[in-house]
Amino acid sequence: MSARLPLLLRGLRRPGRPPGPPLRPPTPARASGGGGGGCGGGEGLLGQRRLRDAQVGSSRGQGSRAPPVRGSIVREVIQNSKEVLSLLQEKNPTFKPVLAIIQAGDDNMMQEINQNLAEEAGLNITHICLPPDSSEDEIIDEILKINEDTRVHGLALQISESSFSNKVLNALKPEKDVDGVTDINLGRLVRGDAHECYVSPVARAVIELLEKSGVNLDGKKILIIGAHGSLEAALQCLFQRRGSMTMTSQWKTPHLQSKLLESDIVVLGSPKPEEIPLSWIQPGTTVLNCSHDFLSGKLGCGSLGVHFNGLIAEDDVSLLAAALRIQNMVSSGRRWLREQQHARWRLHCLKLQPLSPVPSDLEISRAQTPKAVDVLAKEIGLLADEIEIYGKSKAKVRLSLLERLKDQADGKYVLVAGITPTPLGEGKSTVTVGLVQALTAHLNINSFACLRQPSQGPTFGVKGGAAGGGYAQVIPMEEFNLHLTGDIHAITAANNLLAAAIDTRILHENTQTDKKLGINKTDPSALTEEEVSKFARLNIDPSTITWQRVLDTNDRFLRKMTIGQAPTEKGYSRQAQFDIAVASEIMAVLALTDSLADMKERLGRMVVASDKDGQPVTAEDLGVTGALTVLMKDAIKPNLMQTLEGTPVFVHAGPFANIAHGNSSVLADKIALKLVGQEGFVVTEAGFGADIGMEKFFNIKCRASGLVPNAVVLVATVRALKMHGGGPSVTAGVPLKREYTEENIQLVADGCCNLQKQIQIAQLFGVPVIVALNVFKTDTRAEIDLVCELAKRAGAFDAVPCYHWSIGGKGTVELARAVREAASKGSRFRFLYDVQLPIVEKIRTIAQAVYGAKDIELSPEAQSKIDRYTQQGFGNLPICMAKTHLSLSHQPDKKGVPRDFILPISDVRASIGAGFIYPLVGTMSTMPGLPTRPCFYDIDLDTETEQVKGLF
Repeated sequence: MSARLPLLLRGLRRPGRPPGPPLRPPTPARASGGGGGGCGGGEGLLGQRRLRDAQVGSSRGQGSRAPPVRGSIVREVIQNSKEVLSLLQEKNPTFKPVLAIIQAGDDNMMQEINQNLAEEAGLNITHICLPPDSSEDEIIDEILKINEDTRVHGLALQISESSFSNKVLNALKPEKDVDGVTDINLGRLVRGDAHECYVSPVARAVIELLEKSGVNLDGKKILIIGAHGSLEAALQCLFQRRGSMTMTSQWKTPHLQSKLLESDIVVLGSPKPEEIPLSWIQPGTTVLNCSHDFLSGKLGCGSLGVHFNGLIAEDDVSLLAAALRIQNMVSSGRRWLREQQHARWRLHCLKLQPLSPVPSDLEISRAQTPKAVDVLAKEIGLLADEIEIYGKSKAKVRLSLLERLKDQADGKYVLVAGITPTPLGEGKSTVTVGLVQALTAHLNINSFACLRQPSQGPTFGVKGGAAGGGYAQVIPMEEFNLHLTGDIHAITAANNLLAAAIDTRILHENTQTDKKLGINKTDPSALTEEEVSKFARLNIDPSTITWQRVLDTNDRFLRKMTIGQAPTEKGYSRQAQFDIAVASEIMAVLALTDSLADMKERLGRMVVASDKDGQPVTAEDLGVTGALTVLMKDAIKPNLMQTLEGTPVFVHAGPFANIAHGNSSVLADKIALKLVGQEGFVVTEAGFGADIGMEKFFNIKCRASGLVPNAVVLVATVRALKMHGGGPSVTAGVPLKREYTEENIQLVADGCCNLQKQIQIAQLFGVPVIVALNVFKTDTRAEIDLVCELAKRAGAFDAVPCYHWSIGGKGTVELARAVREAASKGSRFRFLYDVQLPIVEKIRTIAQAVYGAKDIELSPEAQSKIDRYTQQGFGNLPICMAKTHLSLSHQPDKKGVPRDFILPISDVRASIGAGFIYPLVGTMSTMPGLPTRPCFYDIDLDTETEQVKGLF
């Protein structure tokens, strides 16, 4: 290699940079011991190269005239790359592509070339240095690490010829293969899709140099000697595309001399053996040396050093190839950025074949084969390292996605709520799923459903699962309804660990002296007795403990119990209770947090009791925050599943709406809003009626997240409206009375008062309302038309009958269009109350404005709790009312729109970690009971097929 290459490199350096050794890589390189080789120390080797090149040059003789270096071509490529990158960085200021080079050997000249060209273009570069004798598996291990590193946008291999096995080459991700060596990139090139692949920089350099030298390739005879694999294939393809007649040959091939004699252009893919005389190459032949050994920095024995007419020297090829690799890197970065921006998903939707009569939910679910969850993840823009797969059909999504997409505009945000339901439920989950199926599978609009995880309590109790139903459900429904990825189990474990810590602390403080408790200080003896007591003792007042144990089963006999009766507890017994697991404050924390750090902080500030001086005692005071965070570290990641039509669903968190805030997680919504893009939709569901789930969504969840809803879908059924109009009671497991299965216009008309009230509640928050009438097969056209007409009169933006249960997303296309139109109008969202109001006034505002109560009535215990929380500094939190979902009032049997009632507040609790005050209305229980005939009677397992039976 001649001395002109370093001179050109110096010419390419930025103005003002002093000459000297190459800069260290901007990102740290992983170094491995290599027996005196490795990366670095290039200046000494460079001096050896100059000496050797000078000696080769002197052997050329007077007739060898070296052509000028094609430095202008290199400068043009680098300048173009720099300009393109600058344009990309105008819109993405923090973006800087990173090229990783895995090097197994002791060459450092190529390291300097790569470093200088990358620096000039504005890229970052990192070298991973391996010993020269690294095995195939060791090289592949490094490749796989780089594949999954989202900070790296391109990967090149600088390894020996013998290491370039198919296994090594195809370990590279095609999208990071900037040298174009993988089968996928070569296949696209051969097929003619050069714009969709990376082309070998070496092959491109050969073509560029020939064409820039004025060589017309059309009709020329090209001989490629000693090339192998991807380089040989790329050269053949590029030459043939330009009309050349291409031959390939190895150095030991018979009749090589005759082939050389008839060739116009010779391309050397490997060093010329000494036994091949130079005289075989005719004067006037254009010769290029692009041997891999040379490009790896090793001058092979017998490399050509004489000039023929029109010869293009090997250093021209190597330098231009390095520049073209940089150009490929910029293209890789541009593609990566484009993938991060909003784009309509290339989603493969699953086809439905609805049957009539509609089979059971379980039969429908099993009749559809879900896509592999990693395929779904890729379709919606998730990277491989952003998901953690659980089986074939569900995965957790890592929160790092939010950082990657932080500059992405959010999509439209739609809430699905409902009227006051019957005990059977009116189909909010089904409407949510049907709506996103319509948006994505039928209108080609990116959309995400965000649902809560079902509790085992209702699944085995009275309600059944919550995966939707009919041809609008999440699949596989058994996995959705049973365990999922264990989030509720994690909450149960964390909650009960904290409960155990409370009682254990009380026991030890009451039975041990201060000196036996242990103090985590450098010099405990330096503390006074008063300081020791203050440091070691929390002095919890047992009568103020609000933290209960939880269980994810409906068990009425745990609503009140006595704990601590064993002799080992030394008489320290007290009354306590179990709540349903989803009522745990840790569930509320999970649903409202926005990061792992935020969750840890919220868990630490959860108030579990007061001390004997009336001050709050927290989980952090008990020293259990870190342990709780460890138990919850995986639960914080949203769960990815899919609908029957293959559209994406996030299932995350599952607080009940009557005894908690009743909404899925903020994190799931935020991630989904980024993934759908600015024109997409995220449809999230709030539990029970609009007076409960929707009110808490607006006043609690939207405050915590900062997200602004664009529209509300209010679900109604003719069945529920008839109940509110005076129809007979509806009981789970009991056949419906004839009033519900036959046309009854009067009952429907009378019951629409509840629908009108719920529309008005939504309007209090300034959000447009679309009524979705979930149609049952017994509903008549007259009943359907009446409901839609009265809904519009009450102020709904639109009212649409929906048939998703019987035919899937196709049955909610009109609803999807109405939602899209309403969301485009923009909302005037506002909160119902100012959090700075006193606790009592906030409770009264909800009772009067939302429920329609005349006033509220506080029990002495409730008033005492309010006074305590206000004194402790918690008075400025929003309110989460625990109230029956079966009526606007506190009395479940009061249907329609109850009036002039006094709302009794029996107790008030504080969920400080979650961030709300928690009043209990009337006799509200936080542990549901099992009915006379629970759902578990029907649930069984086929031991031959391991299939669940009777879940629905």
